[in-house]
Amino acid sequence: MSYFSTSLLYIHYNTAMYQKKKERLYICDIMDDPAVPYPSYYLLSTSMLKNEMLQTALISLHSFDFSYYETAKSYEDIFAMLHSGTFPLYKEKYIVGYFGNKMMYLESHGWKAIPVTEDIFKMENWLVC
Repeated sequence: MSYFSTSLLYIHYNTAMYQKKKERLYICDIMDDPAVPYPSYYLLSTSMLKNEMLQTALISLHSFDFSYYETAKSYEDIFAMLHSGTFPLYKEKYIVGYFGNKMMYLESHGWKAIPVTEDIFKMENWLVC
C-alpha cells in the first residue's frame, strides 16, 4: 500500500471516528395524527433528540398549532428566543436554532445554514413565544 493510500485511510478513519452519531426522531413518536406529516423524521444528535424545547417546537409545527406563538416585533424578540435555548419559527415552515454564532433551520436531514435573503429581515415571517 502506498503512502498516499495509507494517509487517506487514516484521514477517513479519524473523520468517521470523531463524527457525532445522529439518530432519527420520528414525528409519530412525539405526537399522534400530525396535521403536517412531512417530513416524517428529523436526523438529530443525541443531545438534540432529548431537547424538550425542540420537541415542543416540532409539535407546534406539525400540529399547525401556533397558539403559543406571536409575530416577532423586532429582531430582539428572535434573538432573545435563540439565546434562551428555545426555537423560533420561520415562515410557519422551519424551526430555527442558533449554534456557534450561526442561525440554522431544521430539515429532515439535520440543521442547515439559513440563506440570507430579504425575507429573513421581514418580521412578519417570524413567530416567537
